[in-house]
Amino acid sequence: MLKLILEKYQENEILKMDGFDDAVIGYHEPSNRLIYSVKKVIDIIYNEMKNADNFTLSDAIEYFEFNIQSTYVGEFTPILCDDFFE
Repeated sequence: MLKLILEKYQENEILKMDGFDDAVIGYHEPSNRLIYSVKKVIDIIYNEMKNADNFTLSDAIEYFEFNIQSTYVGEFTPILCDDFFE
C-alpha cells in the first residue's frame, strides 16, 4: 500500500513512521498525511518485541500509547485510525 501511495503522490513530501510500512492503510490527500491502522501498528510492535523477556500484548499497547499515539511532529503527522477493539 505504501509503495503505491508514494508512487502516486511522488511530488508530495510525505511523512512516514519508520518501521511501520505494513501498517499503512491509506492516504488523506487534503492534509497530505498517511493513515496507519492502530491494530497493525500494535501488531508490529508486539511481533518485534514478543521474544523479549515477558513482553505481552498489553506491553505493546502500552508502548504504543506512550511512545506513538500522542506524538506530534508537525502538520504532516500521520493519522492513526483506531481499529483496535479488544
